[in-house]
Amino acid sequence: MSDHLTGFRARLQAGPTAFAAWCAMREPAVAETILKEGFDCAVLDWQHGYHDQASIEAGILIAQAYRKPAMVRIGVGDFAGAARFLDWGAVGIIAPMINSAADAKALVDFLKYPPLGSRSWGPMRAMGLTGLSNGEQLERANDSSIVIAMIETREGFAALDEILAVPGLDGVFVGPSDLSIALTNGATIDPLYAEVDAAVQLIARKTRAAGKIVSAFCPDGKRANELAKLGYTLLSVGTDGFLLRSAARAELARAKG
Repeated sequence: MSDHLTGFRARLQAGPTAFAAWCAMREPAVAETILKEGFDCAVLDWQHGYHDQASIEAGILIAQAYRKPAMVRIGVGDFAGAARFLDWGAVGIIAPMINSAADAKALVDFLKYPPLGSRSWGPMRAMGLTGLSNGEQLERANDSSIVIAMIETREGFAALDEILAVPGLDGVFVGPSDLSIALTNGATIDPLYAEVDAAVQLIARKTRAAGKIVSAFCPDGKRANELAKLGYTLLSVGTDGFLLRSAARAELARAKG
């Protein structure tokens, strides 16, 4: 009944690559429209998107209606809010600005149950979506919830080995735009910058060697295809706004041409 939720972590570890509908717009119908096109999951962007709590809740339920898992990219350090999103039925959390093993341990502590962490019990909506009993939910929660640290700063990239070694952390997510700003000391913002590309390849090798999930933000489908070939198993394909603008631009050009 709930394999699309409880089994998604195993899917990301083993492959094939899951392509995420990156949803930053508050209107739930946007997420619904995109998910219909065959994306494997939704990522609701709380950090930089237009969402409020009601639209995050609605996005999780819309994904569930299409039997797709939903993840949430939280705000910086908002670990308590992240636990609440898991209670609402999100299968995973992507946490920005994780710069050290200590940051990663704090993240895990908020989002995993003992013995990995110390989060409190209260998955009222989540249990309704999974169909599990209290005991079953607790037994499976640590293995089915997905806790991912973003690597997007010089500090985080330098501490990658220590971050990957944190028990209970399921994987990392590369933020290539911020990483380009960091690695060039603010000189450029370019997710395809050569130094970023080298880092992306190194992160893939190290994360896969650690047996963890390697994922990334991709500005478009071409880049997502390239990173899938490197072993990345969770990738965005632009954003909802990007897809809307690119389709509008293309059709308007046809109309004028």
